[in-house]
Amino acid sequence: MKNRFVYTALLPLAGLYACGGEKTETKPNVLFVIADDQSYPYAGAYGCRTVSTPGFDRVARQGVLFTNAYVTSPGSSPSRASILTGLYPWQIEEAGTHASSFPDEYTCFPDMLREAGYRIGYTGKGWGPGDWQVSGRPYNPAGPEYNECRLDPPYSGISKIDYAANFKKFLSGRDKGEPFCFWLGTHEPHRPFENGSWVKEKRELDRAEVPGFLPGSDTVRGDISDYAVEIEWFDRHLAACLDELERIGELDRTIVIVTADNGMSFPHAKANCYDAGLHVPLAVRWGDRIRPGQVVDALVSMVSVAPTLLDAVGIEYEGDYPLSGESLMPLLAGRRERYGTDAVYAGRERHSCSRRDNLGYPMRSVRVGNYLLVRNFHSERWPAGDPRAYDKNGTTLMPMHRAYYDIDAAPSKDYLIDRRDDPSVRPYFDAAVAKRPEYELFDLKNDPDCMHNVAGDMTYADVLENLRGRLDARLTETGDPRAVGDDPEIWERYPRLNGKMRLFPEENESVVVK
Repeated sequence: MKNRFVYTALLPLAGLYACGGEKTETKPNVLFVIADDQSYPYAGAYGCRTVSTPGFDRVARQGVLFTNAYVTSPGSSPSRASILTGLYPWQIEEAGTHASSFPDEYTCFPDMLREAGYRIGYTGKGWGPGDWQVSGRPYNPAGPEYNECRLDPPYSGISKIDYAANFKKFLSGRDKGEPFCFWLGTHEPHRPFENGSWVKEKRELDRAEVPGFLPGSDTVRGDISDYAVEIEWFDRHLAACLDELERIGELDRTIVIVTADNGMSFPHAKANCYDAGLHVPLAVRWGDRIRPGQVVDALVSMVSVAPTLLDAVGIEYEGDYPLSGESLMPLLAGRRERYGTDAVYAGRERHSCSRRDNLGYPMRSVRVGNYLLVRNFHSERWPAGDPRAYDKNGTTLMPMHRAYYDIDAAPSKDYLIDRRDDPSVRPYFDAAVAKRPEYELFDLKNDPDCMHNVAGDMTYADVLENLRGRLDARLTETGDPRAVGDDPEIWERYPRLNGKMRLFPEENESVVVK
């Protein structure tokens, strides 16, 4: 499938949804703000005491706070590509896996807005990791780059890019009255963190809220506290951008969307289709076009960002096939009865180079109500990557359990590995790295941390059958090669164009974890 568009400029639809407002021909601006590796509920608006996020909280207070927002993939590159295109990762070829290319046949919402007269740009991290140039694109799928303004970061894990200053520079270059679409993507809270940055910030260790898929040790609490420091850095730039928009009189004309690309980079979260890998913060603000102070608990997918913006701006999409998301405008307007989605879908293929022959770990998932179903297409593989690898020189075989490269290097990861023989730690270690069955079913009401697979419990037999049917139908409908066609392993042939390439011993696939 290829993605072609016909653009028909319409009146913006804001007036159709505004609280008592009238139709207007003024095009709204768009500020899309995306953190790198931030899980729900790590934002103050959700009642989380681990972090202080006045910027995010302002957007939530003055707009809509979503409590059940899900990305379509638990890794940066495919998740961002899905947000940009309005298509699931399995619909966009190489762009649907990690660190590959982004075929130029797939048009992204910034380009849709550019064709409608918008000035576009991005700062920080746009789409990536991957190589967009090899596909012949003139710039990153998020837009032309604005990364000239730099700063001296307070900690080694924080980027030198001054996101807020670059946004201000972008604004200063536009023509009077020219609408804009700007993607602000921070590199935080992506690892590495500066170990112990929380100590320099004089944070209290017991302030760190530990999710149920990790042990509550001081090591883990310190790791989460360092993670919180980087979330707060992200939030400072968000707050500065809001202040700048207010100063120039553009804040209420601007649709502000704040979210993350996938879950936190901890074991059992990022790179997994579990809740902590897919469930992200989301808040949206748009002046008086949407009623402030709303909290929406409906299931929403980030594949809906592009359809929502086209709806709000007034661009009619007439492509060869429909976008996979549904506009969130009815929810933003407080009209849930007009919103038809009751399920969210996600998937992953290759993440890091973590297995022999650079193989991935294909997963697909569906959440309906309080239930999450995950399908592991190659359950014979190690979900976090092979447990053993050669060193960086490719000559010395490292000890067992020193790989698992789909989990980012972290004190929390080391803690689980080093203490795996401790009966109190072993369940967390196994949940992160042990082999998994083809189907996993989780009752999120009773098990929000996805630690207890109930797929084999006859009490849930009807739920399992229903969700398997829903997942199969959606994958078939949207043309997933894992579900239809004669080449389900095409993902393994897409090239990895950047990032580390590693060597693994042949015996990994049959090794017994002890």
